[in-house]
Amino acid sequence: MSTMKYGERLAQRIETVGSRLCVGIDPRPELSGGVEAIPEFLRKVVGETWEYAAAFKPNMAYFEAMGLRGIEILEEMLGEMPSEVPVILDAKRSDIGETQKYYAKSYFENWNVDAVTLNPFLGYDSIEPFLDWEGKGIYLLAVTSNAGSADFQRQKLADGRYVFELVQELGKRAEQAKSATDVGYVVGLTNASEELLSRIVDRPLLIPGLGAQGGDLAGLQASNRTAPDTVNVSRGITYKDMDLSFGQKAKAWAEKLAV
Repeated sequence: MSTMKYGERLAQRIETVGSRLCVGIDPRPELSGGVEAIPEFLRKVVGETWEYAAAFKPNMAYFEAMGLRGIEILEEMLGEMPSEVPVILDAKRSDIGETQKYYAKSYFENWNVDAVTLNPFLGYDSIEPFLDWEGKGIYLLAVTSNAGSADFQRQKLADGRYVFELVQELGKRAEQAKSATDVGYVVGLTNASEELLSRIVDRPLLIPGLGAQGGDLAGLQASNRTAPDTVNVSRGITYKDMDLSFGQKAKAWAEKLAV
């Protein structure tokens, strides 16, 4: 029996919950009662939001900042995640192929996450070690939500294409090679103009930049996409409007991101 492709699994989950909401998990000990309070905090976040979540997105940096205990907390949390919800590990790794092999093993085999974000700057051979994993997905950084995305990603080449379109060529190569892993892209709402969206291929997008970063959904909704896109909300659920429960906030965001 063949494993369901990552994109199919995500599409099913989006259909089940009726929303594209991706719940970002960025634990901040200074706002949550210290490092030892984080495991219970995360159990609460996951427990209250999973029924509204198309996906969860833990960000490695926040766990690494807590030292070895943070990595343990991440591993414990991943082991307790509800199996219905795909997990996208936001790691943004980039290295030469041999080292990337070990990152791929770490995330897809040891932690068994469903997808991971990668920085494609080192080129195709740096993403190849992530391409042979049945049922898994990768998201290549294409147009990120920060101002610095103008420095490289949104620069125009002599032939009229943008640099992020070169990133999409890597995904096309992977498809032509019939890779087992699905390839999607990170596209930040804050920088996704109508022209840029018209050049984004119809593949799964991970979309940050809504809420705290000020992005607008209108452009995305007007672009007639069919791929299973998911829109990340982190602080808007975990560290804002603390008089509301995580579940109440997730439900409100899920309704805004209804399909």
